[in-house]
Amino acid sequence: MADLHVRLETLDLVILALYALGIVGLGLLVSKRRASADDYFLASRSSTWPVIGLALLASNISSTTLIGLAGAAYGTGISVYNYEWMATVVLAFFCVFFLPFLLRSQVYTLPEYLERRYDRRARVYFSALTIFLNIVVDTAGTLYGGAIMLKLILPQWPLWEIVAVLALSAGVYTVAGGLRAVIYTETVQAVILLGASVFIAVFAFDKAGGWDAVMRAVAPARLSLIRPLDDPGVPWLGLVLGVPLLGFYFWCTNQFMVQRVLSAKDENHGRWGALFAGLLKLPVLYVMVLPGTAAILLYPHLERPDLVYPTLIFDLLPAGLVGVVIAGFFAAIMSSIASTFNSAATLVTMDFVRPRLPGADGATLVRAGRITTVVFMVLAVAWAPQIERFSSLWQYLQAVLAYAVPPVCALFLVGLFWRGANAKGAAAAILAGLIGGAALFWANVLSPQPLGLHFLLVAPILFALSAVVLVAVSAATAPPPAAQVAAMLWTPAFYRDETRALAAEPWWRNYRVQSVLLLALTAAIVWTFR
Repeated sequence: MADLHVRLETLDLVILALYALGIVGLGLLVSKRRASADDYFLASRSSTWPVIGLALLASNISSTTLIGLAGAAYGTGISVYNYEWMATVVLAFFCVFFLPFLLRSQVYTLPEYLERRYDRRARVYFSALTIFLNIVVDTAGTLYGGAIMLKLILPQWPLWEIVAVLALSAGVYTVAGGLRAVIYTETVQAVILLGASVFIAVFAFDKAGGWDAVMRAVAPARLSLIRPLDDPGVPWLGLVLGVPLLGFYFWCTNQFMVQRVLSAKDENHGRWGALFAGLLKLPVLYVMVLPGTAAILLYPHLERPDLVYPTLIFDLLPAGLVGVVIAGFFAAIMSSIASTFNSAATLVTMDFVRPRLPGADGATLVRAGRITTVVFMVLAVAWAPQIERFSSLWQYLQAVLAYAVPPVCALFLVGLFWRGANAKGAAAAILAGLIGGAALFWANVLSPQPLGLHFLLVAPILFALSAVVLVAVSAATAPPPAAQVAAMLWTPAFYRDETRALAAEPWWRNYRVQSVLLLALTAAIVWTFR
């Protein structure tokens, strides 16, 4: 990296300035209207499917994703794409089994949904966990990823100052306008992000000699999605058992993602938006992952895999395009930061402030959300520089989730399909998951002689432990009231009723047909790179 030429031309600086002014201006313009609680936290529940799909993509594709995907493809191979295509499977599952109950509940947060299914304890635990992960994993990781890029441009700036500027850029319109401002800006940012990624892919493959040259020169193991059991990236057993669990948490229960679906104007728009986001995930292989593979030929001796993405930008792109691509990179940063700030503020306000102040009006709740956003902005800025201690950004992100989220996945999934799951079982499952997660983390990470268990195998072990405890304790105690769970339980009867309702829809509007087509396209890509 010592000889990497990092310099922005005047045209690049003009493009970046116009982007920054335009996106912050758009966010503030949308924020001018007086916001009710419903508008501030859920955009008045009026979002349509294209907006939801693009916003989901923009929230998901952060700086950590851009740097992490290319870096992982460079370091271990394209098996990192398994996280991306699995999103389409998880989103199809979400649309069929979970989304209708979530939207009909009219909740503001996913922890609020857990309280209705179990009790207050489940809500408080999941809300606290989500807030912690939003700051320590999502926002801090995104800020650190952005700082890696800006540190190349501004080497004289301390890391914390770069992180602070990034946080402030997205925080200003998030504080002012809430989810409506976030979604409007995310829609624009998703388009910029995808366009910028296409530019990088085209130039990377052209410099490496073209598609065929890369496919021939790179070792077949690095171009395979289905990897052996001892693979350090994504072993096949981890792909089958671990990746779907982490995907379920991220796409179906993580507040900063699902909040976009909660803002849908109706169930159809929620489902179409989720499936549209799944469709947009498929090209990620070609425009975000495989450029990292081409970099194996172009830059075989980089110090860290996390440097692949900035190296491709500054070494390959001409003036003007550098500005466009960096604008796309900052679009990813700002959209992700804004999403996590807004969702964390929603969690604190709706899960902690409103229950303590049941008579609070909308203005009070919005004020609490804005104050919370500012506080979390400061906390994320303070934590982000600590991520330098980990060997790679992607390792940091996935490993933290594997130990933290399986018990919550058990509560949602068992509670969705089994009416007997009760509050005592949920409390016991959370406790078992916490103890089991701490024990495994010590034995697998902190111990002088670690187990060497892949984190994708840690997740299903903790999930199975929590699910068994939930079922066992629930079966040994009184079942929950039928009225409490009836509206939150998927049954074959519900499926049959929905089938009759869908019969009146043309096939192209039927979300089940769309889901099958999306899964078929996903299977074709996986088969090609098996």
